[in-house]
Amino acid sequence: MPKKFSERHPWHALRPDWRVRWRVHVQHWANLLHLEDWYPHFPIAAAVGLLGIFNILPALEHLLGLSYVGSLAAVSHSFVLDAFRGIPQGAAGVILLIMSLGLLFRSRFAWALVLIMAMAVLAFGIYRHPYQISVLLYYNAALVLFLWVFRGRFDRSSLATGTLFALVGAIMVVSYGVFGAYILGDGFKPQIHSLSTALYFSVVTMATVGYGDILPVSNESRLFVVSLIVLGITVFATSLSAIIVPAVNNRLQSALQGEKRHMIRKGHYIIAGDTPLARNSYRELKGRNLPVVVIMGHQPDDSIYQPEDLIIGDSSDTDVLRGAGAAQAAAVLALRADDSENAFVVLAVKEIEGSAKTVAAVNDSKNLGRVRRVQP
Repeated sequence: MPKKFSERHPWHALRPDWRVRWRVHVQHWANLLHLEDWYPHFPIAAAVGLLGIFNILPALEHLLGLSYVGSLAAVSHSFVLDAFRGIPQGAAGVILLIMSLGLLFRSRFAWALVLIMAMAVLAFGIYRHPYQISVLLYYNAALVLFLWVFRGRFDRSSLATGTLFALVGAIMVVSYGVFGAYILGDGFKPQIHSLSTALYFSVVTMATVGYGDILPVSNESRLFVVSLIVLGITVFATSLSAIIVPAVNNRLQSALQGEKRHMIRKGHYIIAGDTPLARNSYRELKGRNLPVVVIMGHQPDDSIYQPEDLIIGDSSDTDVLRGAGAAQAAAVLALRADDSENAFVVLAVKEIEGSAKTVAAVNDSKNLGRVRRVQP
């Protein structure tokens, strides 16, 4: 008898690869810590809020830490110009701070706006200090990287949430344009001395119409116009997509769901979970041209699953199982990383009282006896 099939190690040849075991352990701890409920959107939202505070502090320092002497007009003029040096970065910090709330709800609009703003703040910092890279810039660069890596987790395009954050962003940018133009009114030709004129100039500038009736003539006003154009295009473009895209998606989803209501599933296989074993089972069944439905609690990061085979929901919920056709299924495979969750899936299938056979994966040998009690 070969050594690998000896009595001492009869299972050695069938032992899963170390990568598979590692993924199973990672999935097991992820289920224990309930990472799906708070990771990665909570840490990223906190990091974005912290970055926003870091960018607000310089503006507050300029606004609150000034001491001028002379006439009131001279003091006001010096205060305005000194405070303006921190306004663009401070405005970006306020927007980042507000949009961090949207990241808590996994808003796609908040993610897109935060990514653009974080990249803009990073470029602004490198431009101002090209030879002195601070810790804040490294922090900002790491945040941009994490936002891009976990872009698939921010996939909620709620019309109500998108509209709310789009409205907040638009109000902030318009307010930034109005007060910035009013404060720097002497730097324009003709000069801006009223809020109505400042509002007119801000809207015309953000819309990139450019009538040319009001021109920036000072360096401060020109920098302000550049920042206003960049912020305006960014916020209004993302706001438009946040309102239109969810509305279109809802229409398409309603149409697709309408077709799915008439889809009759019978004699198919249901896989519960997104573990390596579940993925391999899916590939094997699809390779044999068998109908398969996969139930998982989150949108997958890759595209190995066909859209018509995927159902997002709790596989231990009887309503979700009925929607997947568990009563008419040939078998239900509970292949989640947590043994207790697999047992709950089996119990939910038995509660439906269908003819489907049940198979439950046991990741920890200590739980084998307990899983057997549910008679999969």
